[in-house]
Amino acid sequence: MAAPFEEEGYVASLGGLDLNLLRTLQALLDTRNVTRAGERLHLSQPATSAALAKLRRHFDDELLVRVGREMQLTPLAQTLLPLSTEALLHVERTFDVRAQYEASTSDRRFSVYASDYATCMVIEPLRRLLTREAPGISVQFAPPPRVQLAAAVTTADLLVAPVGFALDGPHDVVLRDHFVAVVNRRHVTGTGEGDVLSLLSSMPHVVGTFGEGVVTPADRLLEQLDVRRKVVASVTGFLSLPMLVVGTDLVAVVPYRLARRFAAMDDLAVLEIPESASTPLVEAIWWDPSRTADPALQWLRGAFLRACEPLSREERRA
Repeated sequence: MAAPFEEEGYVASLGGLDLNLLRTLQALLDTRNVTRAGERLHLSQPATSAALAKLRRHFDDELLVRVGREMQLTPLAQTLLPLSTEALLHVERTFDVRAQYEASTSDRRFSVYASDYATCMVIEPLRRLLTREAPGISVQFAPPPRVQLAAAVTTADLLVAPVGFALDGPHDVVLRDHFVAVVNRRHVTGTGEGDVLSLLSSMPHVVGTFGEGVVTPADRLLEQLDVRRKVVASVTGFLSLPMLVVGTDLVAVVPYRLARRFAAMDDLAVLEIPESASTPLVEAIWWDPSRTADPALQWLRGAFLRACEPLSREERRA
């Protein structure tokens, strides 16, 4: 995406300094990596390296220095990071004052990071809204990269991720859910809370994972209930778990809205878990704070909220 102060080949400057370097400075200091900064700015690595060289000459400072296998900020760069972020935000707001985004005639393609579960839940209502309001717009969903979620916010237009998991910054809730157990029906001998907890403690589990070291709300719920799982299989995400327990001796803990989609399967039993309301699953859309004033992204965030409004309410339990 071109910087907001570029138009028809014109490059704004201040005191002889290319203002586009402000965006490059912020990206370099934030990512501490020339390649990732270039990817964020849609610049080649040579172009990003050349911009870093200009910035080093301007500030008479290395800004980024290699320490071992990592790049670290110099003391001056640590001072510049919050200043550059704030300055870039003010510049973008200034140049966006008269900007308008006509979604009905746009053919823009937006990028969204989301888990398989979140994609499954939001894509249907979002597609219905786009068909009505902006038929030329497309939204490309992809799983978050195997990096910290905070870094993923800066590499896509939006990130759909749970609230309360090492993310801060601007966000809006789009989905509320709670957890249930799914199991082959032949293993269900009762419906009481003690029966469900006994089942969760005694049966082998298949679990959904979201990256090394990632603790999910489901993990937290079982820990809170003092359920010690015997995990015998794992898959990426939640989406396939209901199908994996059918015909097996496995049990899985999944979001209720997802389990409900598979409830018509004859051999699948969906069981409420005690205290699941105390560890709900709340998914929100997150975005890069420096792009809050982007008119196109303002429209996209509003589209998500309108499309997912029924999902953002507490789900009535079966």
